[in-house]
Amino acid sequence: MEVILLERIEKLGQMGDIVKVKPGYARNYLLPQAKALRSNKENLALFEARKVQLEAANLKRKEEAEQIAAKMEGLNLIIIRQAAETGQLYGSVTGRDIRDAIREAGYTIERRQVVLDQPLKEIGAYSIRIILHPDVSRMVGVTVARSAEEAERNAKAAAKAAAKAAAETAAEPEAAAAEA
Repeated sequence: MEVILLERIEKLGQMGDIVKVKPGYARNYLLPQAKALRSNKENLALFEARKVQLEAANLKRKEEAEQIAAKMEGLNLIIIRQAAETGQLYGSVTGRDIRDAIREAGYTIERRQVVLDQPLKEIGAYSIRIILHPDVSRMVGVTVARSAEEAERNAKAAAKAAAKAAAETAAEPEAAAAEA
């Protein structure tokens, strides 16, 4: 089925593109969410008439998303879960849990904006991608721990390791330049 995209969709196309998608994807997602129109002469004329309005609305949403992304800079979430001594969680941390933690931090997002390939099943520090707009995304730090004290210790250790790695990578080019 061919559709006309009304907004940019990752891995599919830009606004105004006519793309071929599976009928179920169009019927169940793109059309009900008003992200696309069926490709025919009437809808193509309708899109051309509304193109300026759609671009203006998209630009406004993008600017708002960029402002939120700037506010989210450096956001680190702590999620407390029960876990075994080996670090294996008794359950998992899902996109819904991360969404709830972000909402507690004062931001409003939907679960579908959290990009999580698979649930987090171990204690540790993770970097999770949050899509605020098709063109704007932000990486958010998530620390999963048994207690708040453990999370703080892990965060300090991760910060030290990152600083050490940054210092080592900065020293490598200098050493190579000195040898040359």
